[in-house]
Amino acid sequence: MYSFIPQTSIRLLMCAQHWLAVRWGPSHGRTLMVLGESEAHALPLSPGPPVAVTQPRVRCQASRYPIAVDCSWTLPPAPNSSRPTSFIATYRLGVAAHGESWPCLQRTPEATSCIIPDIQMFSMVPYVLNITAVHPRGVSSSFVPFVPEHIIKPDPPEGVRLSPLPGQRLWVQWEPPRSWPFPEIFSLKYRIRYKRHGAARFRQVGPIEGTSFTLKAVRPQAKYCIQVAALDLTDYGESSAWSLPAVASVTLSK
Repeated sequence: MYSFIPQTSIRLLMCAQHWLAVRWGPSHGRTLMVLGESEAHALPLSPGPPVAVTQPRVRCQASRYPIAVDCSWTLPPAPNSSRPTSFIATYRLGVAAHGESWPCLQRTPEATSCIIPDIQMFSMVPYVLNITAVHPRGVSSSFVPFVPEHIIKPDPPEGVRLSPLPGQRLWVQWEPPRSWPFPEIFSLKYRIRYKRHGAARFRQVGPIEGTSFTLKAVRPQAKYCIQVAALDLTDYGESSAWSLPAVASVTLSK
């Protein structure tokens, strides 16, 4: 049981199985109270009346499925303050508020990214990420539900290279992104886009399941720019960004 100074306003929120209470009053300014089962920790905040604080804008992506989900967030800096904002990042499986929570792994409390390891595949219930920002003048939280398969987005393929072949053909090869952990088990498919030097727009081919493709009927003595994008074989999530263009354009012989 905790008592507070009379004529004190209190705002409570639950985070990581602790109560966070922001209190303010005419005599003591504002204090952040972290209430555990047997103790309370007070962190002084900037004095003044309560103000609206901005919620973190959170984005999660499974570019290393099923090893981990990577999440990051942004938050505008607090005006007229040199004190850094710290973050409490936790997640749970399921939307029930009383469910068990685990830490989303951060390098430091001030870091604006975290990692959820050991993803439970094909879960019938979503994950819920909770990012709580401790501002110099307040506290705000964002709750982000997601299903890992729905946020799959591989990194772009790597090592795109071109080789001329007889008969006005061009052989395109590439590698899966190194961040994709098990390409032989969780296969990717690919789209190719190419453009002849001087052409107005790209043409696209695919999706295909291999890591090479032969373009036919290319023009002799032409230069081609080629890029490749990856996506999950079973169409979960979204396509990667396009790869870097082929390292060097290839001039074909007649």
